[in-house]
Amino acid sequence: MDELKSAIEAILFAAGDSVPVARLSLVLGVDEREIERCADELRKEYEAGGRGMRILRLENKFQMCSAPDYANVITKCLEQRKPPVLSQPALETLAVVAYFQPVTRAYIEQVRGVDSSYTVGMLVERGLIEECGRLEVPGRPAIFRTTDVFLRTMGVSALSELPALPEISASDGVEKLQSAIDKLTNPVSAEQITIGEFAEASDEE
Repeated sequence: MDELKSAIEAILFAAGDSVPVARLSLVLGVDEREIERCADELRKEYEAGGRGMRILRLENKFQMCSAPDYANVITKCLEQRKPPVLSQPALETLAVVAYFQPVTRAYIEQVRGVDSSYTVGMLVERGLIEECGRLEVPGRPAIFRTTDVFLRTMGVSALSELPALPEISASDGVEKLQSAIDKLTNPVSAEQITIGEFAEASDEE
């Protein structure tokens, strides 16, 4: 068990990105459930020990990253600029993709009521959403979904952990979604918006 955990730890450290459980299982020759169990134990050990690193679960993948408690000193030491805050249109677009994915740009624009070409492109550039295919209809429009970066940013392991939207009808859906988004005042960057803030915004509806 210790050797397997060490192997997983080494792979995640060297990868610098999320690694699928299936890939770890194939390389290490161990059942996926055993991989998940060992990785979860590693994650708990890191948290309980107050370590500067964390093991995150992102759907069916695992990733090693720095603990959010040390974001300020890491930024200061590495002289990294703080990522720019997302604009209100970007937050609106991100919320639409997160809750209704996979979606086309046309669908986003239908919900928001404005052109969203620039905003969609910006979110793709920042890695928060990605193209995941094309519809088999005339013009073959691209469809978009959220990414692992989005999950890390929101502090959740899976999309199922996002708080449920309040019951909305076609007439007031956009208004309620907009109201929830308006309550998100923190900038979107790694570990800066928590799932609690989204939950609070939805619950208050």
